[in-house]
Amino acid sequence: MPNHSTINTVLKFFSAALLVGTVGVILLVTLFANNYGIISSSSHSRSALISDYTYHYDNYTSIINIPILIDRTSSAATEGAATASSSSKHAHEREHDGDNAREASESKRDDEKKNSDKPLNIVFLYADDWSYTTLGAMGNDFVKTPHLDQMAKDGILFTHSCVTTSICMISRASLYTGQYASNHKTLFTNKDVTMYEPTKWNQTLYPLLKQNGYHTGFYGKWHHPTPPENTHSDSKIYAHRHWIERDGILQHVTQINEDDAMEYLKEKRPTDGNTPFALSVSFYATHALDGNAERYQPMNSSMSWYENEYVPHFPTHTNGHWRRMPYFFNGSNYGRGRYNTRYTPEDRYQTMMKNTYRMATEVDAAVGRIINEIKRQDLLNETLIIFTTDNGNFHGQHGLAEKWYAYEESIRVPLIVMDPRLPQSQRGIRNDDFVLNIDLAPTMLRAAKIPIPNVMQGRDFSELYLSSSSKKKQWRNEFYYEWPDPKNDKFGVPENNALVRKDGKYIVWPEHENYEQFFNLTEDPIEEMDIINETVIQQFVLPVWRKRMAELQQMAINGHPM
Repeated sequence: MPNHSTINTVLKFFSAALLVGTVGVILLVTLFANNYGIISSSSHSRSALISDYTYHYDNYTSIINIPILIDRTSSAATEGAATASSSSKHAHEREHDGDNAREASESKRDDEKKNSDKPLNIVFLYADDWSYTTLGAMGNDFVKTPHLDQMAKDGILFTHSCVTTSICMISRASLYTGQYASNHKTLFTNKDVTMYEPTKWNQTLYPLLKQNGYHTGFYGKWHHPTPPENTHSDSKIYAHRHWIERDGILQHVTQINEDDAMEYLKEKRPTDGNTPFALSVSFYATHALDGNAERYQPMNSSMSWYENEYVPHFPTHTNGHWRRMPYFFNGSNYGRGRYNTRYTPEDRYQTMMKNTYRMATEVDAAVGRIINEIKRQDLLNETLIIFTTDNGNFHGQHGLAEKWYAYEESIRVPLIVMDPRLPQSQRGIRNDDFVLNIDLAPTMLRAAKIPIPNVMQGRDFSELYLSSSSKKKQWRNEFYYEWPDPKNDKFGVPENNALVRKDGKYIVWPEHENYEQFFNLTEDPIEEMDIINETVIQQFVLPVWRKRMAELQQMAINGHPM
């Protein structure tokens, strides 16, 4: 496998070979191919990254939309076949018993069909500013998230769940609408925003659920100008503080989230057996409280957690990595400014990270109690449960805090799904397909047996675990990330857009003369080395990636399915 220095060395050899003639070139090509395998079938090396774009320069279909061919045959179908076989055997042995067996089998199939046609209840658990790195199941051995980890064992963990714009309000609007920000136009002002018009708002997730007979409850952070009572059967909206006074008592926001969810499940949801419900719990944790010196304020009862432990730094949390950032990242950069108030000096970093992890563990405990209540009420087999977050967050990586930028810590988020339709054989698996926040609404609507509006750009990701290989549509193997036009951006964060794939990431900063970055994510998953200036990247990779990103950008703006 060629490395960075190998490629540069070979390029020098090629230049030298030109001086000695064609024979030298042929010999060098043969030697290079034999020794380093640059013309390789492997998709997990820099050589594959280069060869893909060298030999398929104009053939996008060969490097995009790679089909996922995994046999996910329904266990229910297998069970039905076994039942039919058993009935046939009994029919040959005793006619009377055979008739009873056939009747029982037919009744069971009727019940299965009835249950499969029944809309699922939906429980949507939505946390705030929570990167994929803040989860035990994703490899963080420090933070304690036992209930979420168990949820991953009982369901499916999506390791490459990403957001299309990494900030709270815009990401939530993309959740509700199933659309890119450049399409729904919810930025930081209401100027030119059309999604709030009744005809368009009625084509978003929560109005569609309520219009189609769901009893809907929403508790926590709403972050949307449309009054929630117009959309939900019951709602309580609160956030932007860690401690809130309710009924004359100062309570932690996560405890209030949990209490409201439990009250809904025990007292407010319909119990007639015919009315499905959709419960959304929108946690404020682990969002920082800016303007407060403490930033992260967990419950008093949690302060002993992690107390005598040392929180390790992430690998890219060094001054060297900060110095490698683009030239326009300097002391006045907003992400760097918040880094300076949270993660330096060392004692402040330890305090902030311990409090962040305490708040994450508090949410984990609330999730555990909510799921246990669903189990206690025997609703697990008819309820879709989803846990995810609105965007990621930097905890010192690259010398930054907050989100906004197109790096992994900002755009990748946890996504865990417990679905009663999930075949038993697939429970506990990890799926590494790109699933986006614009896919959440279509997925919940499909589980609710509600047609997905054409205006939604996302897709129902349940097809990744419910469809057989013969029926499965090709799933995306790339996506477009956007941070919108900064003219509406009160933060002054530089506009940045990206084309993201498993093997690489191309980032453009339009405000800074279209400054470009390129990372080989196969060899450099934590984005330590920008290889934009490598000759092979400049000559063979960038022309294709630039063109493809421009195509995806227009698709996002025009409302094209993504």
